[in-house]
Amino acid sequence: MSEELLKIDSLTHRFGGLTAVSNLNFSINKGEVVGLIGPNGAGKTTVFNLVSGFYTPSEGDIIFNGERINGLAPHEIAARQIGRTFQNIRLWGDMTVLDNIKMSQHYKLGYNLADAFFHTKKYKTREKEMNKEAYTLLEQFNLTELAEEFPKNLPYGIQRRVEIARALSLTPDLLMLDEPAAGLSTHDVQGLISYIQWIKETFNLTIWMIEHQMQVIMTLCEKIKVVNFGQELVTGGPEEIRTNPEVIKAYLGDGEI
Repeated sequence: MSEELLKIDSLTHRFGGLTAVSNLNFSINKGEVVGLIGPNGAGKTTVFNLVSGFYTPSEGDIIFNGERINGLAPHEIAARQIGRTFQNIRLWGDMTVLDNIKMSQHYKLGYNLADAFFHTKKYKTREKEMNKEAYTLLEQFNLTELAEEFPKNLPYGIQRRVEIARALSLTPDLLMLDEPAAGLSTHDVQGLISYIQWIKETFNLTIWMIEHQMQVIMTLCEKIKVVNFGQELVTGGPEEIRTNPEVIKAYLGDGEI
């Protein structure tokens, strides 16, 4: 029997008089790869921002691993093993790739300011452990040779890999990918699909993604939820979504996805 990891119950969010998300219900089971799609402005990223703590829901509940996480700050939600990337890559461009990976582990440092100032044994031990963990991840992503490079100097596709590696340094139970294929070339999109498949198998993750590249969604996702104007349109498997008349009308106007 599948075990529920994330449950969204009657989720609603308003920006003033605008309702961006309306009475949305959704669940994700452990081990699934799930897509969230819809036209531009449908409320997809707002849903991600609600789950990851950047917004607080106007109504409804967000339950993760059996805990209600409404109103928690982003770092508190990250500490509960929810990792996230962004549509527009958000790396620290003037920090090295290695330091970008290490920074995401701040919530589990295990030492205080005095330890850092006096370079206590606790500080040195934990820093050594974090370096080892970060280098292991860089090696897994074929990024070791770029450890001392600045992300701003790297090609876009590699920056995306660094961002995903940083999210994985949280050791998440749920990895949320917000348009991971945005800005990538056709060749890089093919590589991204392979990377996500590899991530799923290697890290035993549940993955939830927003994506406009239908090749990515249809190849990777077992379940897809379509939203429009902040409301659920339909939920189903790739073939059901591909041929659903309501989805075709909302997403393309005519033709097939």
